[in-house]
Amino acid sequence: MRDPLAGLWFVPLSVISVSAYCADYLTVSQAQKAIFGEQAIFLESPLELSNDQRKAIKKAAGTRQRQQTQAAWQVMGADGKLVGWFFVDDVIGKHEYISYALGVSVAGEILGMEIMSYRESHGDEVREASWREKFVGKHLGDPFKLDEDVPNISGATLSCRNLLDGAKRLLVIYDLYLQQ
Repeated sequence: MRDPLAGLWFVPLSVISVSAYCADYLTVSQAQKAIFGEQAIFLESPLELSNDQRKAIKKAAGTRQRQQTQAAWQVMGADGKLVGWFFVDDVIGKHEYISYALGVSVAGEILGMEIMSYRESHGDEVREASWREKFVGKHLGDPFKLDEDVPNISGATLSCRNLLDGAKRLLVIYDLYLQQ
Protein backbone atom coordinates (compact mmCIF):
# COMPACT_ATOMS: atom_id res chain seq x y z
CA MET A 1 0.00 0.00 0.00
CA ARG A 2 1.32 3.34 -0.97
CA ASP A 3 1.63 6.14 1.63
CA PRO A 4 -0.79 8.92 0.55
CA LEU A 5 1.53 11.55 1.96
CA ALA A 6 4.66 10.30 0.23
CA GLY A 7 6.25 12.84 -2.04
CA LEU A 8 4.48 15.79 -0.48
CA TRP A 9 6.59 18.54 0.91
CA PHE A 10 5.39 20.03 4.11
CA VAL A 11 6.21 23.59 4.66
CA PRO A 12 5.92 24.71 8.22
CA LEU A 13 3.54 27.58 8.51
CA SER A 14 4.40 30.48 10.65
CA VAL A 15 1.98 33.13 11.65
CA ILE A 16 3.21 36.63 11.90
CA SER A 17 1.15 38.86 14.08
CA VAL A 18 1.50 42.57 13.68
CA SER A 19 -0.38 44.52 16.23
CA ALA A 20 -1.98 47.50 14.60
CA TYR A 21 -2.83 50.48 16.71
CA CYS A 22 -4.69 53.53 15.63
CA ALA A 23 -6.60 55.98 17.69
CA ASP A 24 -8.50 58.91 16.24
CA TYR A 25 -8.92 61.61 18.85
CA LEU A 26 -10.23 64.70 17.10
CA THR A 27 -11.95 65.66 13.87
CA VAL A 28 -10.78 68.74 11.98
CA SER A 29 -13.70 70.72 13.39
CA GLN A 30 -12.94 69.64 16.96
CA ALA A 31 -9.25 70.52 16.58
CA GLN A 32 -10.17 73.93 15.14
CA LYS A 33 -12.38 74.71 18.13
CA ALA A 34 -9.81 73.38 20.60
CA ILE A 35 -7.19 75.81 19.29
CA PHE A 36 -9.22 78.87 18.23
CA GLY A 37 -12.47 78.55 20.21
CA GLU A 38 -16.12 78.34 19.29
CA GLN A 39 -16.49 81.82 17.79
CA ALA A 40 -13.80 81.54 15.10
CA ILE A 41 -14.76 81.20 11.45
CA PHE A 42 -12.65 78.90 9.27
CA LEU A 43 -12.20 79.44 5.55
CA GLU A 44 -10.65 76.42 3.85
CA SER A 45 -7.62 77.67 1.91
CA PRO A 46 -5.44 74.76 0.77
CA LEU A 47 -2.00 75.81 -0.40
CA GLU A 48 -0.81 74.50 -3.75
CA LEU A 49 2.97 74.48 -3.56
CA SER A 50 5.22 74.35 -6.59
CA ASN A 51 8.40 72.29 -6.61
CA ASP A 52 10.41 75.51 -6.19
CA GLN A 53 8.31 76.49 -3.18
CA ARG A 54 8.76 73.02 -1.66
CA LYS A 55 12.54 73.34 -2.12
CA ALA A 56 12.47 76.74 -0.40
CA ILE A 57 10.52 75.23 2.50
CA LYS A 58 13.06 72.43 2.87
CA LYS A 59 15.95 74.90 2.78
CA ALA A 60 14.39 77.14 5.43
CA ALA A 61 12.91 74.42 7.66
CA GLY A 62 15.46 71.66 7.24
CA THR A 63 12.57 69.26 6.60
CA ARG A 64 10.98 68.51 3.26
CA GLN A 65 7.40 69.29 2.38
CA ARG A 66 6.11 65.93 1.11
CA GLN A 67 2.76 67.01 -0.30
CA GLN A 68 2.13 69.55 -3.02
CA THR A 69 -1.09 70.57 -1.27
CA GLN A 70 -0.91 71.70 2.33
CA ALA A 71 -4.24 71.66 4.19
CA ALA A 72 -4.83 75.12 5.63
CA TRP A 73 -7.66 77.36 6.79
CA GLN A 74 -7.75 81.11 7.28
CA VAL A 75 -9.16 81.83 10.73
CA MET A 76 -11.38 84.84 11.12
CA GLY A 77 -12.55 86.36 14.38
CA ALA A 78 -16.17 87.24 15.09
CA ASP A 79 -15.36 90.75 13.79
CA GLY A 80 -14.35 89.32 10.41
CA LYS A 81 -10.64 90.06 10.84
CA LEU A 82 -7.92 87.50 10.19
CA VAL A 83 -6.67 86.12 13.51
CA GLY A 84 -4.47 83.30 12.24
CA TRP A 85 -4.08 80.13 10.27
CA PHE A 86 -5.02 76.55 11.03
CA PHE A 87 -3.07 73.67 9.48
CA VAL A 88 -3.62 69.92 9.36
CA ASP A 89 -0.52 67.89 8.66
CA ASP A 90 1.03 64.43 9.03
CA VAL A 91 4.49 63.49 10.25
CA ILE A 92 5.96 60.04 10.59
CA GLY A 93 6.26 58.66 14.11
CA LYS A 94 8.49 55.62 14.29
CA HIS A 95 6.66 53.66 11.60
CA GLU A 96 3.27 55.28 11.06
CA TYR A 97 1.88 58.75 10.48
CA ILE A 98 0.74 61.08 13.22
CA SER A 99 -2.00 63.49 12.12
CA TYR A 100 -1.92 66.78 13.97
CA ALA A 101 -3.30 70.29 13.80
CA LEU A 102 -1.41 73.51 14.40
CA GLY A 103 -2.77 76.99 14.99
CA VAL A 104 -0.60 79.98 14.09
CA SER A 105 -1.36 83.61 14.98
CA VAL A 106 -1.03 86.49 12.52
CA ALA A 107 2.18 87.34 14.44
CA GLY A 108 3.63 83.96 13.43
CA GLU A 109 3.44 82.31 16.86
CA ILE A 110 2.06 78.87 17.58
CA LEU A 111 -1.26 79.14 19.40
CA GLY A 112 -1.73 75.42 19.92
CA MET A 113 -1.15 71.89 18.69
CA GLU A 114 -3.64 69.04 18.77
CA ILE A 115 -2.96 65.38 17.98
CA MET A 116 -5.81 64.19 15.77
CA SER A 117 -4.74 60.57 15.06
CA TYR A 118 -1.94 58.50 16.54
CA ARG A 119 -1.13 55.20 14.85
CA GLU A 120 1.95 53.97 16.73
CA SER A 121 1.82 51.30 19.42
CA HIS A 122 3.95 53.41 21.82
CA GLY A 123 4.66 57.03 22.50
CA ASP A 124 1.18 58.50 22.54
CA GLU A 125 2.27 60.66 25.45
CA VAL A 126 2.74 63.36 22.79
CA ARG A 127 -1.02 63.82 23.20
CA GLU A 128 -0.56 65.07 26.76
CA ALA A 129 -1.45 68.75 27.13
CA SER A 130 1.60 69.34 29.33
CA TRP A 131 3.89 68.33 26.44
CA ARG A 132 1.95 70.05 23.64
CA GLU A 133 1.76 73.33 25.56
CA LYS A 134 5.55 73.65 25.16
CA PHE A 135 4.84 74.65 21.54
CA VAL A 136 2.60 77.59 22.46
CA GLY A 137 4.34 80.90 21.75
CA LYS A 138 7.07 79.33 19.58
CA HIS A 139 8.07 81.26 16.48
CA LEU A 140 10.74 80.78 13.83
CA GLY A 141 13.36 82.52 15.97
CA ASP A 142 13.23 79.70 18.52
CA PRO A 143 15.81 76.88 18.33
CA PHE A 144 13.32 74.04 17.59
CA LYS A 145 15.68 71.51 19.13
CA LEU A 146 14.46 68.52 21.07
CA ASP A 147 15.32 68.81 24.77
CA GLU A 148 16.42 72.40 24.26
CA ASP A 149 13.03 74.08 24.16
CA VAL A 150 10.62 71.14 23.83
CA PRO A 151 11.28 68.12 26.06
CA ASN A 152 11.82 64.63 24.74
CA ILE A 153 9.55 61.82 25.90
CA SER A 154 11.39 58.55 26.53
CA GLY A 155 10.03 55.94 24.12
CA ALA A 156 8.62 58.60 21.82
CA THR A 157 11.77 60.34 20.60
CA LEU A 158 10.96 60.06 16.89
CA SER A 159 7.39 61.24 17.42
CA CYS A 160 8.62 64.21 19.48
CA ARG A 161 11.33 65.16 17.00
CA ASN A 162 9.11 64.82 13.96
CA LEU A 163 6.25 66.83 15.49
CA LEU A 164 8.79 69.52 16.38
CA ASP A 165 10.16 69.49 12.82
CA GLY A 166 6.62 69.53 11.39
CA ALA A 167 5.64 72.54 13.49
CA LYS A 168 8.72 74.40 12.33
CA ARG A 169 7.99 73.50 8.70
CA LEU A 170 4.44 74.88 9.02
CA LEU A 171 5.80 78.09 10.55
CA VAL A 172 8.15 78.38 7.57
CA ILE A 173 5.19 77.96 5.20
CA TYR A 174 3.34 80.67 7.09
CA ASP A 175 6.39 82.96 7.04
CA LEU A 176 7.19 82.45 3.34
CA TYR A 177 3.70 82.37 1.82
CA LEU A 178 0.94 83.51 4.19
CA GLN A 179 2.26 86.29 6.39
CA GLN A 180 0.72 89.62 5.47
